Amino acid sequence: MIGIMHYRALLLGVVAVLLPQAHAAGFEAATATNQVGLDLYRRLAAGRPDTNLVVSPYSIESALALAYAGADGATRAEMTKALHFPEDNAPLQSAFASLRTALDQVAQRSTGTAVAQRRRGGRVDTIEWHAANRLYGQSGYAFREVFLSLMRDGWAAPFEPLDFRTDAEAARGTINAWVEEQTRNKIRDLIPRGGLTPETRLVLVNALYLKAPWQSPFKKSLTTPQPFHVAGGAPRDTPTMQQTARLGYAAENGLTVVALCYLEDGLQFLILLPDEGRSVDAVAARLTANDFARWAKLGEYSGRQSVSLNLPKFRVEGATVPLGRALRALGVRSAFDEPPGSANFDRIAPRKPDDYLAISEVFHQTFIALDEDGTEAAAATATTMFTLAAHVSPPESIEVRVDRPFLFAIQHRPSGACLFLGRMIDPR
Repeated sequence: MIGIMHYRALLLGVVAVLLPQAHAAGFEAATATNQVGLDLYRRLAAGRPDTNLVVSPYSIESALALAYAGADGATRAEMTKALHFPEDNAPLQSAFASLRTALDQVAQRSTGTAVAQRRRGGRVDTIEWHAANRLYGQSGYAFREVFLSLMRDGWAAPFEPLDFRTDAEAARGTINAWVEEQTRNKIRDLIPRGGLTPETRLVLVNALYLKAPWQSPFKKSLTTPQPFHVAGGAPRDTPTMQQTARLGYAAENGLTVVALCYLEDGLQFLILLPDEGRSVDAVAARLTANDFARWAKLGEYSGRQSVSLNLPKFRVEGATVPLGRALRALGVRSAFDEPPGSANFDRIAPRKPDDYLAISEVFHQTFIALDEDGTEAAAATATTMFTLAAHVSPPESIEVRVDRPFLFAIQHRPSGACLFLGRMIDPR
């Protein structure tokens, strides 16, 4: 049986100046990414009440795109609908390639800017960005060369043979070690023990890493313990950062939205704070991809307002979460061979009566840490396949005190794509 490959993704900071064609090409990918991210977030949140939760829509959608490239027939039709993908591979590949290129160019620009600043004796912060794809397949299995070429040339995902049949645990160690290296050791054991078996045939992996400094760092001397009101309990003192600055701001439909830009404006941190008495889940139930497309413009300098912000520091290290059940609920069923015999990934390898590919599981893991200097974030998603038989300042600052559960996102502003989406119930 073919083991669907584990997909790893760590997200890195993006700079504001991106190629125009990259922005346009990436928009469709951003819309699909945000909608799937919201769909999966709601499914996972419903099963994990009163807990912190972070997912990476970009990582998940990117990993599934690799498997989608090899799907056919009814399996492809289901994935097209549930994942909001185009029917043809070419526009999907182009959109994600444009986003990858834009991120790479942003990191390069960040480095160049730092060199110039260093010469002038100024700030030398840079955005750290690394992204990599890899395919791990059963040695000797009849993968179609056209699929391997598409992965290598179109998705920058080179193929590496492993022997799952004789030692699946050793193969798991090899893949997890690669992911840990790509993610600066922030994502560990993405594929859990038992996640690969002798029937595993293919693991598709994406790794992304992000470390982005704030455009305007918080002063550490202003960080103080402040009460954070956790639902159903007494307030708890939490290290809380303070800053008064010109930030993106909106108040709408029982929700306060604040956008903090990272270095060079290309990436922003969105705070979605429900009004008192409203729950984060009630707010999340109403969110749409169009909301994030609109909020991507909040960081534009001309639209910023003076905001006095109190924001808790936090760190979330998540365990691996299987996404298979949630994806089935969204309509991705035949890819998991439901009903038996329905999986169709013939574009990856020829189907035989007693040997064909299906997704066994999709594993996901995230990491995020937010402090006075900026944000470090990582995410990983693994799909396993197996064989089946100009402005005017306001007169005073707007006070935003993030002292109760809230939603947040790390968003690529030019495209609107959400790299991370989460719920903070207790920042301690």
